[in-house]
Amino acid sequence: MPPAPPSPLPPAEGVARAGPAGGVAAALERLALGFAMAGGGVLGLVVLVTTANAAAFILDRIARLLGANVPALPGYEEFAALATGCAAILFLPLCQARAGHVAVDVLIARAPAGVQRALGRLWAGLTAAVAAALAWAMLLGLGTLRADGAITAVLGWPVWPFLVPAVAALGLWSTVAAAQVFGPESRGARG
Repeated sequence: MPPAPPSPLPPAEGVARAGPAGGVAAALERLALGFAMAGGGVLGLVVLVTTANAAAFILDRIARLLGANVPALPGYEEFAALATGCAAILFLPLCQARAGHVAVDVLIARAPAGVQRALGRLWAGLTAAVAAALAWAMLLGLGTLRADGAITAVLGWPVWPFLVPAVAALGLWSTVAAAQVFGPESRGARG
């Protein structure tokens, strides 16, 4: 089996490596990278649709000078809101894996390394619990939206499918944070 290609991103600081191939932590990081790339793809699509919608407004201004009109994209706001909300959550697992969350380390910067590691594990554990609770709450909300048949007002799209990737991303975020707590040589959420 050929070796895996190198990651386009620098090595993670927050996820512990286990074994020669990186083990569970490396697999979680690859999965988190896939989620982030999917989120980037969704945001790219939002940019394209936004560009098309803005172009339609510009063309409409020009067409009005000639007595015609060019309609904007119906339901653009619905699509942009649902897609952006879904995409944003897809970045959280990689942010956790790369210790990219905002942190204020001023109070512990001079603490011994053991204290810093213990606090990193504590925060990673709390993050895992919060992310798991958010995943559970979103899963319940997804079920309610599906059971109620909630649809968007203009496009008539069901809302619940947009929550499926978000629930998965929150579950992965929780798993990555838990791996930081229990992984060997883990430095927790911040290191």
